[in-house]
Amino acid sequence: MKKHILFVSALLLCLQTYAQTFDKQGQRGARGLMPENTIGGMLRALDLGVTTLGMNVVISKDKQVVLSHEPYFNNEISLTPEGKEIPLKDEKKYNMYEMDYEQIRKFDVGDKVHKRFPGQQKYKTYKPLLTEVIDSVEAYVKLHKLPKPNYAIEIKTIRKGDSVFHPEPGEFSQLVMDVIMKKKMEKRVIVQSFDIRCLQYVHEKYPKIRTALMIDEKEDFDNNIKDLGFTPTFYSPYSVLVGKGLVDRCHAAGIKIVPWTVNSLKDMEYMVGLGVDGIITDFPNLFNSLELPVKK
Repeated sequence: MKKHILFVSALLLCLQTYAQTFDKQGQRGARGLMPENTIGGMLRALDLGVTTLGMNVVISKDKQVVLSHEPYFNNEISLTPEGKEIPLKDEKKYNMYEMDYEQIRKFDVGDKVHKRFPGQQKYKTYKPLLTEVIDSVEAYVKLHKLPKPNYAIEIKTIRKGDSVFHPEPGEFSQLVMDVIMKKKMEKRVIVQSFDIRCLQYVHEKYPKIRTALMIDEKEDFDNNIKDLGFTPTFYSPYSVLVGKGLVDRCHAAGIKIVPWTVNSLKDMEYMVGLGVDGIITDFPNLFNSLELPVKK
């Protein structure tokens, strides 16, 4: 009888811990609700109770770390300083690695209606520096007495983009780490990337920094970890690739699994049922309707 009581108590504690440690990540801030990778989007995500702010970073010509998913101005969300649309065929001509930040800041990335996220709040805004985002977030949580969030910072490289759209992986990663260290965010940052070269650099130079390996194709888990060369803190695959087997393999390896991008409550509930350690979503407002196991 005593053993049974101890088992039930341990199970309840485990469920309570799961609810308390479950990572609620807002992708690019709150992309489904606000312009992506903007200060406004990050603050909205905080109001919705995310535990981690997800963001992408690129590098300007003058070596500033800028929030952006692409190293060029995506025609889907961008307007020129003159308010003109950017044709899809020309978007890569607006290469931010060839622009100083002063020039980048003049583009509007908040007014244009996003065809895939028509419910986004629209207003004129710009691509901020990572330093500005951290300062704004830290001031906001202090003012509103909110929990301090983690920052999941994706080092965003593109295929054959070295020295064309961004620096070589080592320089790119170091520029990001310089900001993290300057802002004293080492304990609250997760550096993530699809590019294992960036993660390898960070792990070698800053072994205490948490890392996340991002995956977008169906590849063998063991091979991915072997290629990486070390055990990351997180494994972050495209959600359609996630099943119970992958969750179990991650946990057996001592790695937390946080899939992207989960944009419906039904899919969130399915992922929770599999035992994932967190969820990345464009709609962090859905977290308010998501029931996580808690101690009764």
